[in-house]
Amino acid sequence: MRTFVVTKIYDMAFFSGLCGISLLLLAIGYLFQVPLLQQFSVDARISATVMFLLIGVTHLVKPRMLTYMIEGFIPYAYFMVLFTGVLEIILGAGLLFPATQYYAGWGLMILLVAMFPANIRVAVKGLPAPGGLPSKPWNIWSRLLFQPVYILWIWWSIN
Repeated sequence: MRTFVVTKIYDMAFFSGLCGISLLLLAIGYLFQVPLLQQFSVDARISATVMFLLIGVTHLVKPRMLTYMIEGFIPYAYFMVLFTGVLEIILGAGLLFPATQYYAGWGLMILLVAMFPANIRVAVKGLPAPGGLPSKPWNIWSRLLFQPVYILWIWWSIN
């Protein structure tokens, strides 16, 4: 039971982070009368920045935790995990600046689409969740539903 709970928390962490940070920023905006933070699209963009920076750093600090998803599927798996981590950091940070947020947002959406086959592979092969956490089949497949949500989140926040 403990493993199931840990796995669900891990799978939901990115989405929970997006929602939690956005709502916290919105509350701060209204509580302290910060007009910029009273705009949910701004809060959504900031939360996406935070989450992509965190996941990008994870790619760089613990790349072996993620290489299993693409080993034998994409050449140079270790390098690709590092490369995508760098992209997540650069593009995530780009969401913060008006001059780059549109391009960074589209870059992240393209990156999420490009990474989707790896998530499908994990589901089809019944591989464990990232980090080696075991997962039930329904849990692994349900993770695929979140990728379009992240894409829509970014699209909405940059438009």
